[in-house]
Amino acid sequence: MVKRWVVGRNERTGPNAASLVALGFVGGLAAGIAMWSSQLHRSRRELFSARPWRRLAALGHLGGGPPSLETARLLADYVNWESRPALRERGRRLLRRMEHYLD
Repeated sequence: MVKRWVVGRNERTGPNAASLVALGFVGGLAAGIAMWSSQLHRSRRELFSARPWRRLAALGHLGGGPPSLETARLLADYVNWESRPALRERGRRLLRRMEHYLD
């Protein structure tokens, strides 16, 4: 009996390596987007944390993202709320940078 082979796929083994790589890429991309969205929500929540280090990390995260009107409004609220002068000034600098970009 003669077995017939298909290029790139053995009929007995199922999907070839290329389709598994593509499936892994799409799955990784979906997981990355979900984690990024979760981190973005967490950073916005941590901006008003009781812990100064978390607020500083949240400012860094917001400063590294794309400027938007919503982020500028959030930073304006934060600057009015923040009691520590160093963090308030960092928030002001980020806010000025976003306002300059949005104008």
